[in-house]
Amino acid sequence: MEAMNAVVLPTLELLRTSSLTTVVQQEIERAILDGEYPPGSKLVEATLAERTGVSRGPIREAFRALEEAGLVRTEKNRGVFVRDIPIDEAIEIFDLRAAMDELVGRQLAQHITPAGLKEVRGLVDAMEKAVKAEDAHAYHLLNLQFHDRLVEMTGNRKLTAIYRKLIKELSLFRRLNLASGWPMPVSAGEHRAIVKAIAAGDAEGAARAMFEHVMESKERTIANHLKRQQRLASQGTAAPASESDSSLSRKATRADR
Repeated sequence: MEAMNAVVLPTLELLRTSSLTTVVQQEIERAILDGEYPPGSKLVEATLAERTGVSRGPIREAFRALEEAGLVRTEKNRGVFVRDIPIDEAIEIFDLRAAMDELVGRQLAQHITPAGLKEVRGLVDAMEKAVKAEDAHAYHLLNLQFHDRLVEMTGNRKLTAIYRKLIKELSLFRRLNLASGWPMPVSAGEHRAIVKAIAAGDAEGAARAMFEHVMESKERTIANHLKRQQRLASQGTAAPASESDSSLSRKATRADR
C-alpha cells in the first residue's frame, strides 16, 4: 500500500512527554482516522516498524491499545485489520452520543464562559465559510473540532474521554458515508441553532437542539448507507441485504415522509 511507504519518525519532543509505544499508537491512530488505512485494511507489523523507525515490540503494544480503543481487530493466524464498523453498531453509537450531547447542551447553556462562546461562534463562522467554498474536508475537521470543544467545555473528563472514544469508532463508519453526500449547509445551520440556544442561556432549547442534531445526523447516515448498499448492489459488489438493512430501509422511508 502506497500510504505505508511514507516514513514518519517520532520526534524527540514527543518522546520527552510520552512513551515510545504511545507515540507509535498515536501515529497509527492518526493514519487510520485520516483514512490512510481504510476499514478492512491489514496493518503489517514489519512495514509499520520500518515506517516509524522502531522495533516490532512497540508496534505490537500499539496494536493491543488500538484494539482496546475499538479501532482495529486481531484475527488469529491472519493479522491485524482496521475495523469495519457495522451499521447496527454505528446506530448504537449515534443513540448514545445523542444522550451525551443533550447533557452537554443543557450544561453549557448554564455555564459556558464568554471566551468559550466566542470560540464556538468562530468555529461555526469557519464552517459556514467552508460551506461556501464547498470544502467538505475542511468542514469535516471543523465539525469534529466544534463538537469536541463543546464536550470539553463541560469540564467533565469522563464524559470527554468516553465521547472521544465513540467518535473515533464512528469515524470508521462515517468516512464511507460522507463520500455519498453530506448536506453541509443543513449541518451548519443546525450548528448555528445550537450556539444560539447556548448563548441565550436556554438550557432545554440547547439540549433539544444538540439531541436533534445528532438524531438528524443518524438518519442521514442511515439513508447514505442504504444508498451506498444499493449502488454497490447494482454494480454486483455488495453483500446480500441483511435483515438489519431491511429494517433500516423502513426507518429511512418513514424519515423521508
